[in-house]
Parts: sequence; structure tokens; C-alpha cells
Amino acid sequence: MKSLFLLLFASLAAAAGELRVAAAASLAESVKEVGAAYEKANGTKITPVLAASNVLARQIEEGAPIDVFISADEANMKKVEEAKLVNNVTKLLTNALVVVVPNESEAKVSGGSDLANFKRISIGDPVAVPAGVYAKNWLTKQGLWESIGPKCVGSENVRAALAAVEAGNADAAIVYKTDAAVSKKVKVAWTVPAGEAPAIIYPVAVCTATKQADEAKKFADFLKSEEASKIFTARGFGLAKE
Repeated sequence: MKSLFLLLFASLAAAAGELRVAAAASLAESVKEVGAAYEKANGTKITPVLAASNVLARQIEEGAPIDVFISADEANMKKVEEAKLVNNVTKLLTNALVVVVPNESEAKVSGGSDLANFKRISIGDPVAVPAGVYAKNWLTKQGLWESIGPKCVGSENVRAALAAVEAGNADAAIVYKTDAAVSKKVKVAWTVPAGEAPAIIYPVAVCTATKQADEAKKFADFLKSEEASKIFTARGFGLAKE
């Protein structure tokens, strides 16, 4: 019985020194790097939970043990905020949309209308995944969704959309600039101008169910520190303004 008590105590102690951070799939490398920097400075282990933002929001709604949430869009953050599942919401990062093709592709893209030249275009699920929603909004704004939409194949998250091109299962993909930067198998054929694309904002918040509110707030603040900002910008993200 005593050994069981000690084991339980050790388990609780370990949990107290760890923060679970739900982060959009596009943040995979950045959050791991920022988390390592935070752990080195503060001793608290940062465990990233990576998925599409809509999936993460649903997990938080279902009671998943998450301390901090970084969404790739404001819509999913608003859902959990209105449900009073997060607080201290602030804007953290920005991003841009790009069209990527395989490295060996000779395809030229100088605008959204050139996507008509591709047979299969991979994007995030345009109904739910932020990257896909952004892509659909862009094409709709340009009056191209009716013609280009049928060529688009939705993926479970933006990294899956990228992987489809890497694996040769799609001729092109619409992903974030930061995703293109981590792949050695694709190249950027075109960057969607800021004036055409919807504003891409990544907000961060502390989950109200966290049992480590002070530490979670400390980490959320660290994400805006000079050290963290250098990591994010080196990965291609922009810094959001409140």
C-alpha cells in the first residue's frame, strides 16, 4: 500500500512539472523548439499535442487535459472561449498561404487562375481545417472556387495536405508558407499576396481546466518573449499585433 501511495505521489509530482500544449499542426517544429527553451529556463516540461485546430478545439470541449491552446485561426479559439473553456486570449502569430508543387515540377503559377492547370490540389478540409478554410475563402474571394474547388481534395490537417504532394498523390497543395519551409520535397510555386488572402491569425489562450494556471499563463507569456519570437520568425511566422 505504501509503495502504491509513493508511486501515485511520484506520478502527480511528474504531472505537476509538465504542461500539455495543444498546438496547430503547422506549429510542430516551432512549439517543440520553444518548449525546449522554456524547459531549459524553467524546468517545466512542455508536451505538444499537435493536430488541426478544429480537432484540438473539440478535444478541449470534450475535457482533454490541455493547459495551453494555440490555434491556427480565431474561429476555433472563439468557440472554446465562448464556452468558457479558455481565458487570456491574445493574438500570437501570422502566416501566409502558398501554392507548392513537387521539386521536379515545371508548373508555373502566377495567380489563382493558374490552379486550373492542375488535376488534383491538396488542401486542408475546407469545411473545418483552418488552412483549408483560408484556402477556400481566398479562392471564393477571387471568384475561382466553383472552377477550382472540384479539383481540391481535403486533408485532415495542413501537414497532411503537404504530404500528399510529397508522396505524389497531388499535383499541388495550398499550405502555409511555414509548412513549405520544412519540406525538402516541394517548392513554392507562388505566394498568395497579403491583399488577396484572408488574415491568418494564430491566437493563444490558457485553458480554464488547467490545474497549473500560473505556470500555463507563464508559458503563454513566454510565447511572446524575445527568445520565442526569434524562434517563430526564423521558422517563417510573423508576429501578430493586438
